[in-house]
Amino acid sequence: MHSVYGVGNPLIDILVEVNDEFLNRHGIHKGAMHLIDVNERTRLLESLAGFPHTYSCGGSCPNTIITLAALGVPTTLAGKVGDDEYGAIYRKQVAEHTVKDRMTISSSHPTGSSVILITQDSERTMNTYLGANRFYGKEDVHLASVLSSDMFHFTGYMYDTDNQKEAIHLALKEAKNKGMTISFDIADIFAVGRNREAFLSLIDEYCDITFANADEARILFNHYDPYECCRSLGAICRTAVVKNGKLGSLISHERTIYRIPVEGPSTPVDTTGAGDIYASGFLYGICRDLSIEDSGYIASYLAGEIIQNRGAQFSKEKMLLIREHLARRFPLD
Repeated sequence: MHSVYGVGNPLIDILVEVNDEFLNRHGIHKGAMHLIDVNERTRLLESLAGFPHTYSCGGSCPNTIITLAALGVPTTLAGKVGDDEYGAIYRKQVAEHTVKDRMTISSSHPTGSSVILITQDSERTMNTYLGANRFYGKEDVHLASVLSSDMFHFTGYMYDTDNQKEAIHLALKEAKNKGMTISFDIADIFAVGRNREAFLSLIDEYCDITFANADEARILFNHYDPYECCRSLGAICRTAVVKNGKLGSLISHERTIYRIPVEGPSTPVDTTGAGDIYASGFLYGICRDLSIEDSGYIASYLAGEIIQNRGAQFSKEKMLLIREHLARRFPLD
């Protein structure tokens, strides 16, 4: 089994069940993702003091890495958390997920978080404070740890700040020189809007595998046809994945395009993190040296399973069933 090193933005997810009246009273737009500062987070959490809280590890890259670990892939997670209660909770849970911890600790910036308000209709309203993530820099990159893995995975969120860009490019150059497989998940439509030309150069120069959803691909190539976007993306990297929601996904591998059908229900319970989990399924297949079509099936299957649950991670019980299913379909040697 090949190993995967991921670098991303660790966010502690703080899940709280509220009613619509709470959202209206605090002027929070239901179903949206709001970027907030540390003072806004403090005020929001003070207003939620009487509500039960649940904590879980969040962030796009961490969601992928944690799921890979649950599938049995040796994984490492890098990023930056604060020297505070939330950072301690995050690192403890990462260890419980059997992920190797290469996160650095900031003494001057708090751990990033997403306060997720869940209403009775299962709608999730996110209030995200990026915190220490924005200050991950070159000095935080542990090159020996990066180079001890077989695959390097990162997301478009690492282009949020100049120091994050510098850190990711340092790691990418070393990973490429070693011949590691490099996987990039664009992950955010706003990130590609801000960094279109930079992302095109980044993919062309470094990336072996690139994930995009149809909207991200449309902006990247200024084209509305997901098939044509997949073909264009496949022209600048070995393996290109374009996810197209209920219509399935397209994968270009060495210029051959595969159509991957949707697995799972047509009406989801919660789509949070579905793209992250799709990526984990595909990378799991690659780590096992399975075919592109089999890796695509696993990706679609996992995405179909996660949208039947709340949140972006599987319970231990659910993951056991998933592993049993995969073991039957793709027996280990």
